[in-house]
Amino acid sequence: MTDQAQNTGSGPASGVASSSRPASIIIPTFNGAARIVHCLDALEPQVAGTGIEILVVDDGSKDDTAAVASRYQSVRVIRQKNAGPAAARNRGAQEAQGRILLFTDDDCVPMPDWLDAMLGSFRDPEIVGAKGIYRTHQKSLAARFVQIEYEDKYLLMANQPSIDFVDTYSAGFIRERFLEMDGYDQSFPVACAEDIELSYRMSARGWKMVFVPQAIVYHTHPATFSSYLKKKYKFAYWRVLAVRKNPGKGVKDSHTPQMMKLQLLLAPALVASVIFDLIVRPSVPATAVVLAAFLLSTLPFALRAFRKDPVVGLLSPILLAARACAQFFGVAAGILGAKVRSPKPAIA
Repeated sequence: MTDQAQNTGSGPASGVASSSRPASIIIPTFNGAARIVHCLDALEPQVAGTGIEILVVDDGSKDDTAAVASRYQSVRVIRQKNAGPAAARNRGAQEAQGRILLFTDDDCVPMPDWLDAMLGSFRDPEIVGAKGIYRTHQKSLAARFVQIEYEDKYLLMANQPSIDFVDTYSAGFIRERFLEMDGYDQSFPVACAEDIELSYRMSARGWKMVFVPQAIVYHTHPATFSSYLKKKYKFAYWRVLAVRKNPGKGVKDSHTPQMMKLQLLLAPALVASVIFDLIVRPSVPATAVVLAAFLLSTLPFALRAFRKDPVVGLLSPILLAARACAQFFGVAAGILGAKVRSPKPAIA
């Protein structure tokens, strides 16, 4: 079935479907015909006989994404003009008939027990949101590093009774609460930090969200370090907007290791230390001190990585230095150039 989505109404309540199903799985996509089949192949057996619907929101694709998705019996396709991933997810939430909204991405392949794991977290009536995890089958060095980086953050989240960081690749929310928050902020034009910003707003209300490590989706991480560093730059850039809208989260959140934030200072500290050494010529070069301090800061991550992947562990200090520089320049560009736009109506 294919619907042409037309945003009408003046607020969240206008045209919003009732919650007549236990859950709805929402997948935004743009030109995803080649990717989404793997996601839908994994999900369709999980929803069979459950009354749970899969909504694919085709965000103005130029390929045959809608036709591909429509072949699946459990899928309803919603088509709209290209408006960005935040708008696509919000459109899915508006059309959804489930009490619980589950989100994943068109390049993710949920494990067979993903649905059960996500829904299981909502048996506690206090839970408003839930977050699963990434894994990958990739063998490239960059992808292996990215996976260990995610696992380092998961280790941090696993020790917390409530989190404030729910990524859309494996996410769930009580639909009523999602709509109450007007969904994802559509002033984020790309799939970057709009999910973090919503999580921050929910956390500010004292709503409980939990980490569900059993809810696993497989994903294709950046396969090269150049693509990885570009991604870190972009994420850092848009993260500035999320923090501007939620300044209290600039100091600490449940997902970001504090050491990572300190490592962002590497680039400016190196520049300052080189200038200092050239002018003062101290007996102990400041540059050496900065580099030694940075190396020391990488040891906990490097040791954890080494136990899983010795090559990644040995290269971690260099890779973390490159990451710190990319993130620093992303944050700097975000502070200097990112415009704080007025949020578009999220649920229309």
